[in-house]
Amino acid sequence: MAMAIISESSLALILVLSAVVTCNGAPLPQADQTIFSVMNFGAKPNSELISTQAFMRAWRAACDFNGRARVFVPPGVYTLGETSFAGPCKGTHPIILQIAGTLKAVPDVSEYSNFAWISFDSINGVIITGGGTLDAQGKSVWQFNDCKTNPDCVHLPATLHFNGIENGKVMRLNLINSMGFHLHITNSYLVRFHGLTIDAPEDSPNTDGIHISKSNTIKLSRSVIRTGDDCVSFGQGTNNVTVNKVTCGPGHGISVGSLGKLPGELEVRGLIVKNCTLKGTTNGIRIKTFAGAIPNRAFGMMFSDIVMENVKNPIVIDQSYGDKSTEPSQVKISDVIYQNIRGTTTSDIAVHLVCSSKLPCQNVRLTNINLKHIANTPITSQCENANVGYTGLQIPPPCHRLSS
Repeated sequence: MAMAIISESSLALILVLSAVVTCNGAPLPQADQTIFSVMNFGAKPNSELISTQAFMRAWRAACDFNGRARVFVPPGVYTLGETSFAGPCKGTHPIILQIAGTLKAVPDVSEYSNFAWISFDSINGVIITGGGTLDAQGKSVWQFNDCKTNPDCVHLPATLHFNGIENGKVMRLNLINSMGFHLHITNSYLVRFHGLTIDAPEDSPNTDGIHISKSNTIKLSRSVIRTGDDCVSFGQGTNNVTVNKVTCGPGHGISVGSLGKLPGELEVRGLIVKNCTLKGTTNGIRIKTFAGAIPNRAFGMMFSDIVMENVKNPIVIDQSYGDKSTEPSQVKISDVIYQNIRGTTTSDIAVHLVCSSKLPCQNVRLTNINLKHIANTPITSQCENANVGYTGLQIPPPCHRLSS
């Protein structure tokens, strides 16, 4: 199909009404930018017609354009099946995907053959923004999730899947009711997420907010995540990731792992989680590895300035996760800092560090921990096979130093 470009008058109107801002509020460059509206490629808003092909044609035209390009989704409701935006692209500037409307998924799990409803693959330079909403209509398919009873289950499609992305930004979007993970990022480098709202019911299965694996230099900031599973989860090969000013809850909290399930897993290192608030979550900050696990390492992690509000298990290391083996975990955990963590818990055990008898946790440091039971009853710490150091305030009282 020939490239469709909107008129100069329409372009001027869109640039005025649909200006995109960067994380610091400054307008993105508009000079010499060509707009590829999905409407000009056959998208049909506010109808039962499926617009998948129109969206992919608009992306393909922008990706093949050797200049500044913006794919524009005007206000309206668009129905999409499995949608793929792939590179590499010809231009030297990031492609902007501006979503001003609402995207709704076809609510039939048999329509999806890949990992995701909407996927981005092999792209160097992409900005996804616009204030729009991605509604995966997960309520229609959650009944097919059997991961609680089937350890080899196939996860339902993520709302957004990023694979092989470099120099990316995702900001000012609303993601609701994902079929599986809301965001899954893997094999990627230098991607920033900012100003996101992620929302799914507390009982929705495996609807992690953001799952990161095999990726380096990822930043998540100023976002609100309410979901039925981990708000943020770090899988194998996660390196140099920062999570800052995220509000989480309901959900299962912020989790490293689970690790040690598959042969050849990559190590996890360089995680910083700071200035976050967890509200009514099952866990606060959790590190989990499988019992009898395949050897791996997780180290160099800092959890700082965290507020817990009625969190069941605020600080957890669980190296017997999975209940399938009586053998000790072979994932080595070391150099973990918990500092300035305060708030309330619904549990009698606020700090619970259960490490491997074969590879005890090394150099775990707790500084200024101030956690209290919502009923003002006493709470404790429990540690197994953990080399723990303490400084500053410690409520609950420290564990005794234990070894294997």
